[in-house]
Amino acid sequence: MSREIDVRHLGREHVICAHEVDGMVVDPGPASSVDALLEALGGESPRALLLTHIHLDHAGATGVLTRAFPSLTVYVHERGAPHLIDPSRLLASAERLYGDDMERLWGEVAPVPAERVQTLAGGETVEGMRVAYTPGHASHHVCYLHEETGEAFVGDVAGVRLPGSTYTVAPTPPPDIDVEAWLASVDEVAAWSPTALCLTHFGRHEDVPDQLDRLRRALRERAELGRTMEPGDFAKWSESQTRAAVDDEETAEALLQAAPPDTLGMGLRRYWEKRDA
Repeated sequence: MSREIDVRHLGREHVICAHEVDGMVVDPGPASSVDALLEALGGESPRALLLTHIHLDHAGATGVLTRAFPSLTVYVHERGAPHLIDPSRLLASAERLYGDDMERLWGEVAPVPAERVQTLAGGETVEGMRVAYTPGHASHHVCYLHEETGEAFVGDVAGVRLPGSTYTVAPTPPPDIDVEAWLASVDEVAAWSPTALCLTHFGRHEDVPDQLDRLRRALRERAELGRTMEPGDFAKWSESQTRAAVDDEETAEALLQAAPPDTLGMGLRRYWEKRDA
């Protein structure tokens, strides 16, 4: 079974979870949290990083880790690979969202040497993992099925949910949310009949059909609201929903940190504008 590593983003528990399995790490998180990841690895060198996608909360530490571990191989979808090798466009896009908070949130985003990157298209098997191309949250998103245990490492496809709660947020930041593609990707994961879903936000969950249904409902509801609500109003609604749905303030703050409300309506507004055009 995989091991959860809470990288304690900005010092808070249950925001970003890296998953270690067979000496590999799925979604190592950002460089701002890399010390917690390295401490959990206990001085051992991971043999590979498996990236579900290149958003900074999932993969921002990749360049720093390849510098620290010269034999580390990085697996990523072919559309995401160029932005690991030259992160300038990725950083410019992120800076439009996060502005002066970039360094505090994510730390150093170092380039990854091209020779260390193995590209994926979906449909292959690597390192004992079956790979599926699963766009919708991001156009370069993939999921991994560990064939030995049946665990599925799903990045953001199955939503944001914290331990001890079933409340699920569909994370919809810009720039390339695609609701129809996302729903099809959920069906792709369901077809694996995995034993558990391993979420980056946050942890391992065995109620697989129920969690996928919660994500479907959340995504459809939010997409419809995002069609008519201004992003600022959507952010206020999303935050109020989260605070009303969970039992304690710390859980609410972790959810809001994992899926920042001010980005969610922006992604849906962009989706509808592209679709309506």
